[in-house]
Amino acid sequence: MNAILIDRPETSAQSGRNAFIQGRNLSKSFGDGAVVALEGADFEIHEGEFISLVGPSGCGKSTLLRILAGLIPKSGGSLQVRGEEVVKPRTDIGMMFQKATLLEWRTAVENVLLPTEMHRKPNDHDWQEAMDLLGMVGLRDFEFSFPRQLSGGMQQRVALARLLHTGADILLLDEPFGALDEFTRERLNVELLRVVAEVRKTTFFVTHNIAEAIFLADRVMVMTPRPGRLAAMIDIPLARPRELSLQQSPEFNALVSQVRDVLGGH
Repeated sequence: MNAILIDRPETSAQSGRNAFIQGRNLSKSFGDGAVVALEGADFEIHEGEFISLVGPSGCGKSTLLRILAGLIPKSGGSLQVRGEEVVKPRTDIGMMFQKATLLEWRTAVENVLLPTEMHRKPNDHDWQEAMDLLGMVGLRDFEFSFPRQLSGGMQQRVALARLLHTGADILLLDEPFGALDEFTRERLNVELLRVVAEVRKTTFFVTHNIAEAIFLADRVMVMTPRPGRLAAMIDIPLARPRELSLQQSPEFNALVSQVRDVLGGH
């Protein structure tokens, strides 16, 4: 099984599908142009896809995610979601960071309810949904635990439940498991695939771990060292659902080598 290397993303006409997210010549610089973090990025993402964004540290992965989230402005080019230019945070886009950023004085379910509380008082339906989401991410019976009573992996599960509670259609995850040990990280990757398959959300996952990127994604975006450019979009034609044993297969290792070759060529 061979991966498909695409130097430039296919157009909507070629794919037969409308682009859900589209970047055209997207760029970002800091310090009056002294530092170019992102340059000339072109890509199209379709609704429901799981995209991994992989590249070396400092290549602009998190910058791209923050532009998409509307947290920082682009310097040039275009970035559209549903045909609308992204110029500010949107209610249909939610983000999860490397640290869980839970409030220590609130229980797990109270932390999940924070997005709702920013707009109104949670009702019984909101409470039930928050409880159900914690069950979905494997935290049933921990709904009323405080962050100090939870492991790092469990805290990230709470953060994922909170992200899902926003109701966002697009999930942005910025190295959410990067600070965890390898065993916990692998378990959470499997859980993430299960949850995303259930909720059917479009997902961007930033990582510098090639194997993690491939294991999770429908396609992998490979970025070059700074200034960050999109070097390739690589299809991941591996069947779902996926188990960790997949990473021992020749097909998986061939994909790892292909991504590594792209990174090494830049």
